[in-house]
Amino acid sequence: MNTTERRPPVRERLLQTADRLFYAEGIHAVGIDRILAEARVAKASLYGHFGGKDALVEAYLDGRSTGWRAHVEAELPGRATEPAERLLAVFDMLGEWFAEPGYRGCPFINVGAECGTEGSVAAVLDRHRAWVRDLFAGLLTEAGHPRPAATARQLSLLYDGAMVAAQLDGDPSAAVDARDAARRLVEGA
Repeated sequence: MNTTERRPPVRERLLQTADRLFYAEGIHAVGIDRILAEARVAKASLYGHFGGKDALVEAYLDGRSTGWRAHVEAELPGRATEPAERLLAVFDMLGEWFAEPGYRGCPFINVGAECGTEGSVAAVLDRHRAWVRDLFAGLLTEAGHPRPAATARQLSLLYDGAMVAAQLDGDPSAAVDARDAARRLVEGA
């Protein structure tokens, strides 16, 4: 078997390289030529698979969203049986992520801040943010909360704020504070 057979397919290499570089350094700081060089892929392959950088950024965000959703959906049932406790477990999972080496904040917030919330990434950002709100609203509904939609929006603010605080302050305990505030918010209904 030669070395090219052991490498992941071209599309996967492009996505893995883009994911690593975009998350670590940002969208505008990383050029296509660097991605191509590090992925060891020809320019024609990038355009064949993605058409350009905008579509590669969208695919990067889609991959991040899919990965986080799958992680949360797989983990939550084993962390708590009650819906309100599963809701709080989301903040525990954030804290675990914040403590990982290389945590650089929420990729969606980062891309939104860097590129804006319009244009090619808007739909991906909207879908991911809707999923977060729907996750909270669904758990609140299961828990019998009287105002699930409004409270889900408030919980989303805590969720976003915890990610930003952990990034800017370099302090993973932002998740503990957000969890405590979320508990008080849910119990206060």
